[in-house]
Amino acid sequence: SILGISHEVLSRKLFWHTPVLLWLLKIAKMPSSNPLPPKENSLFKRILKCYEQKQYKNGLKFAKQILSNPKFSEHGETLAMKGLTLNCLGRKEEAYEYVRRGLRNDLRSHVCWHVYGLLQRSDKKYDEAIKCYRNALKWEKDNIQILRDLSLLQIQMRDLEGYRDTRYQLFMLRPTQRVSWIGFAMSYHLLKDYEMAVKILDSFRKTLFSQGAYDYEHSELLLYQNMVIQESGALEDALKHLEEFHLEICDKLSIKETWGNLYLKLGKFSSAEEVYRELLERNPENTGYYSSLQEALQLHTPDQKLKLLSEYREKCPKALAPARLYLNFAQGEVFRQEVDRYLRRGLHKGVPPLFVDLRSLYKDKEKVTIIQQLVEQYVDALNKSGRFNEDEVKEPKEPASALLWAYYFLAQHYDFLGNTDKALQYINAAIEHTPTLIELFVTKGRIYKHAGDVIEAYKWMDEAQGLDTADRYINSKCAKYMLRANLIKEAEETCSKFTREGVSAMENLNEMQCMWFQTECALAYQRLEKWGDALKKCHEVDRHFSEIIEDQFDFHTYCMRKMTLRSYVGLLRLEDVLRAHPFYLHAARCAIQVYLHLHDKPPQDETAEQDTNTENLAPSELKKLRNKQRKARRKAELEKAQAVAVAEKREQHKSRQADT
Repeated sequence: SILGISHEVLSRKLFWHTPVLLWLLKIAKMPSSNPLPPKENSLFKRILKCYEQKQYKNGLKFAKQILSNPKFSEHGETLAMKGLTLNCLGRKEEAYEYVRRGLRNDLRSHVCWHVYGLLQRSDKKYDEAIKCYRNALKWEKDNIQILRDLSLLQIQMRDLEGYRDTRYQLFMLRPTQRVSWIGFAMSYHLLKDYEMAVKILDSFRKTLFSQGAYDYEHSELLLYQNMVIQESGALEDALKHLEEFHLEICDKLSIKETWGNLYLKLGKFSSAEEVYRELLERNPENTGYYSSLQEALQLHTPDQKLKLLSEYREKCPKALAPARLYLNFAQGEVFRQEVDRYLRRGLHKGVPPLFVDLRSLYKDKEKVTIIQQLVEQYVDALNKSGRFNEDEVKEPKEPASALLWAYYFLAQHYDFLGNTDKALQYINAAIEHTPTLIELFVTKGRIYKHAGDVIEAYKWMDEAQGLDTADRYINSKCAKYMLRANLIKEAEETCSKFTREGVSAMENLNEMQCMWFQTECALAYQRLEKWGDALKKCHEVDRHFSEIIEDQFDFHTYCMRKMTLRSYVGLLRLEDVLRAHPFYLHAARCAIQVYLHLHDKPPQDETAEQDTNTENLAPSELKKLRNKQRKARRKAELEKAQAVAVAEKREQHKSRQADT
């Protein structure tokens, strides 16, 4: 075997669904450095069972029974388990105290070190938790659960070399488990040692011959192996691998797309052409397939590309993608004819995002002029004859909505070009034509926003929201425009229509990680010079990103178990660049600007301001102010004394507990 494991072990049937032994049960069977007699040992097992079943109060009762015996009042593992149970009840300070006490009494216990690591992990102190797990492994080097927990923390912290070493130990201890193989291979893949990763995956695949029918999980394993081979740069090997195992892969679309991509990279253009033609038969709306087919056919001139797109327009007359791509390469009179046909089709059907679809053509000034001439011609003709062209007398009349959508298109067209007056002229004409269409009010609000009038923009967006209060998108847009107008309270009230009842909208939006709202809110507070509130919102956004990074913890074991390996690698790579997201950049920029402002112009001390203002006060008002300040000082002193008394009582209670 490549990995130094006998063929007999490799060929053994894998236990795909073997349940992982519970760490708690394993503790019960392990010999302790300070063993308990049978009666107390049975109580200790009950503590473990209560912890497993989340019966924490019962667990504390059993722990008390053991610790109340003077012989075992300082039993390390019992103290550690009591601490772990207290941690689950939210009593963190006591939990740490008991676990540390347990450790002091039994430094050679892997259980105490493991529990201390679990406590540190619950507080997200991952570096400290890793140290604890390493200490636990000194006394119990082959403990599967500690090794698993250590590997999770290592991948979370991206200690890839440590992760590889831990996965190797797990692999040697459990060579018949699928997760051991996959984790071991992935550790090499993440370290970019592709050759070793492929060898491990290949050895693992050879053990699966006795499994019979192939399923989705096996299919994902093969696709993952192919991905590793591709990343190693061995494209020929990747192609051979795909050709050898394509019948065992369930995801036929992924096979075709991977084949096409590999053929293009290897310069096998005729094979690539065949694959992409098959893919276009399956989905003629995928614009990426057309680009790849052009590359496979080695089409370089616009005329060659237009010929290919014409072919697919005839083959798939209902498909929009070839007709739209045709407009990218057409010029002059050909473009006029084709865009005329495309516009008529969109306006006849009433396609609201028609302008958005054609907006990418606006880089070419000649095309912009042609589009403008055509649509203005449609408006004139529709007003006079109800047709797109007055000369087309034999053609049936267009629906009344065609004129509405032509107005709507021109309003967006002129808004994009920065001609606000013309844009408002056409959007007003559209509203006069159909005063109940929400999109018109949204567009009018957007026109005012682009013109810089945020108050008027908010008013029209509010009008749109009033037409359909059940539309969450319009509601969110309206709230965003309110925040741009610095109307924070009104924005919160607008959002409250879609937040949970009984909770303030701000609190619920924070809970739902609604970062667009918090970012806009921070910017509004910044404009209003409410620096503290602005920073609060920025830090809330930062906290969301920290939570997203923490949440990946749950996927480390899940993805290995479910074999979603390609997606898992994608997740790890996404998490590595997560803070490059625009939401984070906007919040960070706002926070930096606020901090710089506060550094340059520190806020003045309120008491100093009051002292300077006392000179201008009348004697009676000055007396009132002095009394108010005196009362405030007394209240602060009283609260401080109460806090000291509470702290003393807590210390006394802890010392009594320690004595018992």
